[in-house]
Amino acid sequence: MKKQTFIQGAMILLAAGIINRILGFIPRIALPRVIGAEGVGIYQLSYPFFIVLVTLITGGIPLAVAKLVAEADTGANRFSPQRILQISLAFTLTLGVIFMFLCIVFAPWVTRYVLTDERVYHTFVSMSPMIAIIAVSAVYRGYFQGKQNMIPTAASSIVETIVRIICVIWFAWLLLPQGIAQAAAGAMLGALVGEFIGMLVLLWNYHRQKNDTEPLYTPPPVLPQAHNSLGSVAQPNHSLIRRLLAISVPVTAGRLVGSLSYLAETIVTAQSLAIAGISRGLATAQYGALQGMIIPLLLLPGALTSSLATSLVPSLSEASAQGDRALIHKRMHQALRLALVTGAPFSVFMYVLAEPMCLILYNDASIGSMLKLMAPFALFIYIQAPLQAALQALDRPGKALLNTFIGAVIKITLILLLASRPEYGIFGAIIAICANSTIVTLLHARSVRTLLQFRFKFMDWVKTGTGMFIMGAATLLVFEHTVVILPLWARMILAPAIGLIVYLIVMGMTRMIDFHDLSRVPIIGSWFERRSRK
Repeated sequence: MKKQTFIQGAMILLAAGIINRILGFIPRIALPRVIGAEGVGIYQLSYPFFIVLVTLITGGIPLAVAKLVAEADTGANRFSPQRILQISLAFTLTLGVIFMFLCIVFAPWVTRYVLTDERVYHTFVSMSPMIAIIAVSAVYRGYFQGKQNMIPTAASSIVETIVRIICVIWFAWLLLPQGIAQAAAGAMLGALVGEFIGMLVLLWNYHRQKNDTEPLYTPPPVLPQAHNSLGSVAQPNHSLIRRLLAISVPVTAGRLVGSLSYLAETIVTAQSLAIAGISRGLATAQYGALQGMIIPLLLLPGALTSSLATSLVPSLSEASAQGDRALIHKRMHQALRLALVTGAPFSVFMYVLAEPMCLILYNDASIGSMLKLMAPFALFIYIQAPLQAALQALDRPGKALLNTFIGAVIKITLILLLASRPEYGIFGAIIAICANSTIVTLLHARSVRTLLQFRFKFMDWVKTGTGMFIMGAATLLVFEHTVVILPLWARMILAPAIGLIVYLIVMGMTRMIDFHDLSRVPIIGSWFERRSRK
């Protein structure tokens, strides 16, 4: 099995993430036009509860499997990657099937009393089988990440996205004549098909590579067969489960806080908007615009941060097992610099061009004010994932849990205080979300600094801020001075393109971008490598 370096792995996942985010905007743009903002709201309302369940089952499993497999390859633990995969699959699949059936049985109660909108019922039931599917996919992704082979994960995510795009729009359109609730359920069925195909791609990749590594999954030995060899079979299995849980439970707890916070945010926002005198239909439409249109656009650079975080875990785990503090610091600097440099242009574009961007993408310029308010805080979101991954990889998930919990409490409190006031409404929830991302990121940064005696490079922030300011000015200048000669869509291509070129020039002049790192990028890396030798 081919193993990549940290940068290569991150770049492979980044390439896949960018493709997925770009493709993912097809249903984000098309779905509101098919089922409307209220239909998107119904579709989105079921996701927070779903994310809580998925987090509960698989929240820390991929990271735990990746960490254990990476340690196994260095000889730092006595379990083979095969055994780690077997036990992890048996554990998560069992939980996944149990929770899937519980969701189906209790769907009427959950949609009526927890999600407070009975129209979500069919969507909720449609999403339930995804829990078991994601449970299996999570283990295999963790296995490949532990092997530092990111290609199967990238291939699976791209195929899943393509299938989901087709099926979400197609199924929603087919069921639209029966009502927006059924159309939203059809969209969720499309997402289910995408997840299933993505899982099959992972299984195919593992099966294809089994001759070069370990054999395909077989059930673990049962206890009755080991009455005279309890220490050689049953006890190692129990020991591995304890090790798996020791890593995954704190990580799951940390992510569960974030997921429960998301669920509480959904419920509290709906109740607060009702207190503010906003009708249920309008409140659902506003929440659908925020969660289904604005936040996905804001999180577009999350393709980078998630790829960095995923690649960072096995890399830091391996360096930590070898006691290489210098390599840990190097990886952290690389991850944070990449997150800053690549996330900054998106933050600028979404602030400067918020209204025309929303007009072109969603045919609704009025929601651009939401995007404009959130854009300045985007950088905190982009650097949060690598910081949290570092805490988890270095066996400090408790720190990440505490920081996330503090941010969640502040967010829910602010939503209650602000969104319930008519003068704020949905913008009260937006302010709370921005405050949460800022506070959690700063707390993570303090924890990393204390744990590693890590020094953040202040000049990197100064250089990036300078590039953002110059780029924003260039983008706005081009956009406003071409209003007479170019249509809106052409200005929305030309202005960001020129702004990005200006930004890259500034980043190159300040040495925030170098050809050595770019030479690791798949496909185009060879061109940059030739340039760096000149």
